[in-house]
Amino acid sequence: MTTEQIGYRGPTACAAAGITYRQLDYWARTGLVEPSVRPAHGSGTQRLYSFRDVVVLKVVKRFLDTGVSLQNIRSAVRHLRESGFRDLERMTLMSDGATVYECTSPDEVHALLQGGQGIFGIAVGVVWRDVENALSQLHGERIDTGETLVGPNPADELARRRNRAV
Repeated sequence: MTTEQIGYRGPTACAAAGITYRQLDYWARTGLVEPSVRPAHGSGTQRLYSFRDVVVLKVVKRFLDTGVSLQNIRSAVRHLRESGFRDLERMTLMSDGATVYECTSPDEVHALLQGGQGIFGIAVGVVWRDVENALSQLHGERIDTGETLVGPNPADELARRRNRAV
């Protein structure tokens, strides 16, 4: 099964991205990072996030942790959404704290560093692999059937029973 066929509920997305549910809810309500598989429709409905959404959540968290403004993060998120799925894996995002830049080659990184200003970078491919590893240990949901996909945790009897009932 490919990552495009699996969705992740809010608590799973939070665990993989390293954020709180309150952050996730706020970011969804303000449009910073909305779930692309299934948005919430009123009280009691479950948002469903794609793998790509979870990668973006983790990138946002890293930018916030380094002090990048929400306005700049919003423009970076727009850029990430417009990029091709596999392009994310090869992307490096750099920031001087005021602006976020995409670097696709070592020369571009070098050019930014030549300015003499402090720069930090986020290798989106590394974030991608971190999220992939975290989600492999957690529960997903098949987008087409809603079946819960159980991670390798043998102690999760409830999820196994739920799958048998479907």
